[in-house]
Amino acid sequence: MARTAAASPERSRPDWKCQGTLENELRSRGYRLVAGADEVGRGSLFGAVVAGAVILSPDSPVRGLNDSKQIEPDRREILSERIKERAIAWSVAAVDAATIDRINIYEASRLAMKMAVEQLRPAAEFVLVDAVPLNLPLPQQPLVQGDERCHAIAAASILAKVYRDNMMREWDRFYPEYGLANHKGYNAPEHVAAIRRLGPTPMHRFSFEPVRRAAFHSPLARENQMEMFAAAANASLTG
Repeated sequence: MARTAAASPERSRPDWKCQGTLENELRSRGYRLVAGADEVGRGSLFGAVVAGAVILSPDSPVRGLNDSKQIEPDRREILSERIKERAIAWSVAAVDAATIDRINIYEASRLAMKMAVEQLRPAAEFVLVDAVPLNLPLPQQPLVQGDERCHAIAAASILAKVYRDNMMREWDRFYPEYGLANHKGYNAPEHVAAIRRLGPTPMHRFSFEPVRRAAFHSPLARENQMEMFAAAANASLTG
């Protein structure tokens, strides 16, 4: 059973400064290998949810780390390579659309992050994770907006984002009519219009309402996936 440090609920979104303070504090307490974990693609209608896990080296810092969504694509690519070169360990894991439909996006996101952390070599001794606790036998701390507050989580977010964006560009070659290279599978008007016109592909998430609505037949229950994720994440942080 993982030991989880409680995080206080926050009603408004503060202006966080991304830094390595938490990692340094944990190292001073004897945790040498502090990992950050984060996922991307949670709200996408297409494809896998992807997670990254990173153990940064205190001796080889990477400048400019922040939430991947706040960094320009070209800069993300550069930072991704620097993270891989300088980190003590890093990994990426993905959970596919069929599994998301089967277990829901909240559990799939947790599973992807768990898989990424388990792949780290050397193994992590403590995990800082964005928002939700993981089913791991490790001490860990979920952080609200962790990718904006913590270097290790931000690094994980960048790796996952670059990896998933590349996946979407590859899938765009197979399904060019859907514009995946542009919107990366998210709920963009262009994407929704293509789903309505052409129907969903086997790689779409049929448990997400815009896809389910366009499918002729779906055995899946009607669920609001993103509301489910927000409610479960909030309960895990405040319970």
